[in-house]
Amino acid sequence: MEFTIKTASPAKLKTGLLVLGAFAGGKLPALTAAADGATEGRIAHLIKRGDLDDKAGATLLIPELAGVHAERVLLVSLGKDDEFGDRAYRDALGAAAKALAAGPAKDAVVALADVELPGRDAAWRLQQAARIVADGAYRFDALKSDKDKKAAKKERGAKKLTLLLSGELGAELDTAVLQGHAIATGMALAKDLGNLPGNLCTPTHLADTAEALARQYKFEIEVLERADIEKLGMGSFLSVARGTHQPPKFIVMHYKAGKAKAKPIVLVGKGITFDSGGISLKPGAEMDEMKFDMCGAASVLGTFKAVAQMGLPINLVGLIPATENMPGGAATKPGDVVTSMSGQTIEVLNTDAEGRLVLCDALTYAERFKPECVIDVATLTGACVVALGKIPSGLLANDDELAAELIRRGTESGDRAWQLPLWDEYQDLLKSNFADMGNIGGRYAGTITAACFLARFTKAYKWAHLDIAGTAWLSGEAKGATGRPVPLLAAFLIARASAA
Repeated sequence: MEFTIKTASPAKLKTGLLVLGAFAGGKLPALTAAADGATEGRIAHLIKRGDLDDKAGATLLIPELAGVHAERVLLVSLGKDDEFGDRAYRDALGAAAKALAAGPAKDAVVALADVELPGRDAAWRLQQAARIVADGAYRFDALKSDKDKKAAKKERGAKKLTLLLSGELGAELDTAVLQGHAIATGMALAKDLGNLPGNLCTPTHLADTAEALARQYKFEIEVLERADIEKLGMGSFLSVARGTHQPPKFIVMHYKAGKAKAKPIVLVGKGITFDSGGISLKPGAEMDEMKFDMCGAASVLGTFKAVAQMGLPINLVGLIPATENMPGGAATKPGDVVTSMSGQTIEVLNTDAEGRLVLCDALTYAERFKPECVIDVATLTGACVVALGKIPSGLLANDDELAAELIRRGTESGDRAWQLPLWDEYQDLLKSNFADMGNIGGRYAGTITAACFLARFTKAYKWAHLDIAGTAWLSGEAKGATGRPVPLLAAFLIARASAA
């Protein structure tokens, strides 16, 4: 998708689709009012008689509206004027994105970013617009037959987008659009990887994808094989890989665009490319969705792509421990004791609590980079979905300032997180009679005890944990990966790069 920014009279632009906003009650933003004047009040008349619903995101398509040069006009409701905020703005953009992706117009002009929004400047509005519109065009058809692929190529959808403003243009606005588009591109990669089935998106495929990214954007990469992982003493990680025929991979990426002596930020992504539960086998219902258990890894790769495309001046390390978790004659059994890279021993009470077993060794490995901070991303616990649903990601951290920063960037990006406590009292639930700790903490507070487990391996640096079990994918008719938390991580890194 190609984006440009323009200042012009909306009625005079020749385009396949002109997207205008309107508030419930009939109040018109500046650009919509300008177009309405050219139509001799036709837009206001349609709104007044009730053709456009009041709810933010409602739409009304008007073909061949006299007075404007666009072939079609799409009116999008912004909701009530006195309630207009981030959510209503995103709902309006989402509705526009859906129409743009499904309609016959090959080019479009979108005037929504010009609408004033409390506490948000034009750069923020443009970044959101570019990201949401580009993300709305996402399709996953890689596994369709040739016939379906040919049909998909004939599908509708705008490819050239003009974001219309009434104020002055500047370099910072171009940067904002570039950022929004880059974030959507990173989300698309994360979605593609998540949507691939486990027989195709193997640990080797993740490693190949990372290597292709490194070649494209010229950053450093190492892919450690089983023998390398064994030499590092990552017994916890390898215990998960014992039951699968797929070779495990430990992917280490280095993006170095910051100051030479600046400490890197480390992102760690859980890369379980299929999670059967191992010997502690999961129920059969919806087990197909366990192909999404590598969405933490996918989001790290997507974030690296977004960061590289933006050219952020920052130092970034990405760590991805990748394996399947399968039952088999060599698989780790409940009650087995394994030794982590840190030297701490773990009693594996449930082989389906495997994500923390691969992450803990990656978190120990992260110490060698003397990081500014470490953020791990993992589809870790079903308990997080029960606690928070599918709206925010769970957030736990050993540093409250880092947690607050992530929450702030989540609110800013619309990819929200919610902090849960990481109190020492919960550590008692991980006691084991036979090892330094068990890998589960019992029935209660499952998301917290999982993070408490990880916290034992993160004492050398500032660390935050994002549990994305509820936000990484959708079920039902809309089944598929969401690309979250790429927007949150990108917003965090943009802010850190700006501060540096």
